[in-house]
Amino acid sequence: MGSQCTKLAPCCLDSQFKAAVVEVPGVGNEEKSEVNDLPTFREFTFEQLKNATSGFAVENIVSEHGEKAPNVVYKGKLENQRRIAVKRFNRMAWPDARQFLVPNSYPMCLVYLNYMFAVLISVCREEARSVGLLRNNRLVNLLGCCCEGDERLLVAEFMPNETLAKHLFHWETQPIKWAMRLRVVLHLAEALEYCTSKGRALYHDLNAYRILFDEDGNPKLSSFGLMKNSRDGKSYSTNLAFTPPEYLRTGRVTPESVIYSFGTLLLDHLSGKHIPPSHALDLIRDRNLQMLTDSCLEGEFSNDDGTELVRLASRCLQYELRERPSLKFLVAALTPLQKETDVPSHILMGIPHSASSSPLSPFGEACSRKDLTAIHEILDNIGYKDDQGVANELSFQMWTDEMQETLNTKKKGDASFKQKDFRVAFECYTQFIDVGTMISPTVFARRSLSHLMSDMPQEALNDAMQAQVISPVWHVASYLQAVALATLGMENEAHAALKEGTNLEAKKNANSGQK
Repeated sequence: MGSQCTKLAPCCLDSQFKAAVVEVPGVGNEEKSEVNDLPTFREFTFEQLKNATSGFAVENIVSEHGEKAPNVVYKGKLENQRRIAVKRFNRMAWPDARQFLVPNSYPMCLVYLNYMFAVLISVCREEARSVGLLRNNRLVNLLGCCCEGDERLLVAEFMPNETLAKHLFHWETQPIKWAMRLRVVLHLAEALEYCTSKGRALYHDLNAYRILFDEDGNPKLSSFGLMKNSRDGKSYSTNLAFTPPEYLRTGRVTPESVIYSFGTLLLDHLSGKHIPPSHALDLIRDRNLQMLTDSCLEGEFSNDDGTELVRLASRCLQYELRERPSLKFLVAALTPLQKETDVPSHILMGIPHSASSSPLSPFGEACSRKDLTAIHEILDNIGYKDDQGVANELSFQMWTDEMQETLNTKKKGDASFKQKDFRVAFECYTQFIDVGTMISPTVFARRSLSHLMSDMPQEALNDAMQAQVISPVWHVASYLQAVALATLGMENEAHAALKEGTNLEAKKNANSGQK
């Protein structure tokens, strides 16, 4: 990894921080621009996204600030089992037809309002569709949108391994290694270069929260920032100290503004902190570079590498727009700095790999081998322990004759399920569900297994997914989906569902152990 030194040389101050890097033709991400397994951009209905996120359940929120985020991001799963991220926008984040209201006395008010509302919805759709045409392995690709009534939602690939901000500023087990930090900034430069080549040179509020890690630990740039109106009414939500100076003057984002923000991210990687650019430049000018470097990186990078990164950051942060480098230049400069290129990202990040085999519980093991008899025994033993809130609700309603009849139907179904009379169990559970007075994920799970026992895997999958809609973090629903998917021959999707069930069961057991 070169010399074991982390004290940066003062030569980075020479020539106004200009790096002697030749722009190499052909250096870029042309080979990485195709993503073969992604569907084309589409428009979803609000009901589809509501179902995919279990009714926008709090348990499915993945935004850094949870429900307090101005625009909340949820994880979800489509009917075809593709995992997605759904960004549901605050109504103030998009142009609102109400801002075009004219006095009530104006005779054309309603006609004009309806016309402008239709126009604005069309603009929202076209903006999302334009970004949705982009497909690149360096991006969190946009899969679709929803413009229905007052609702505005974007749908993208789901990234399960958190944001760069979490790993860089708020790490728990280990800091990001130097080799991985260099990989992140190169991938980011390649993503931005690709977007620029496709006519999308503007990126709003580029920061560490916009970079996410996929299941293999590879960094990807969120496509949400490419949307003109995805920024809560402004282009920069961060502290003004990190905002490009030209934006403070004009209120407009330019391609050079993106380069400035890229420079702040270079500083983030070098320092492991979110240092204001003005302060960082003062440290560089005073040759106090040791204060600028992350102490966790001691011995990990060479003098030349650190100096080069400081030099590049300094150029990106130049006050004059014309003095900032191009993205092509940055890709060419960062490429030769890469270290440990043969080591997978998930190893450098210290995160579990998607292909790694986690130990399975008895329930997970039974589902992995599609042992329906063992699954039946486990479900029978679990009973209704996981039906949160249902028991109390029933106790208040049991006094009615209709409710008593419904409960008797369920009890008959439970008795038949225990005796492995799955035809009668199915009929009784269906009657219980059709009444619709009470909601029970366990009933859907038991009917799902009854379908599997009757060689009806698609119906079993539907019930297992409905159980997850009712109880989003219930491992049993994911396990049963895995069995149904495997029976349908959807092995990859079955593996993902089994892994999800394993993770949910582990979290449930960990939470139980803490109580």
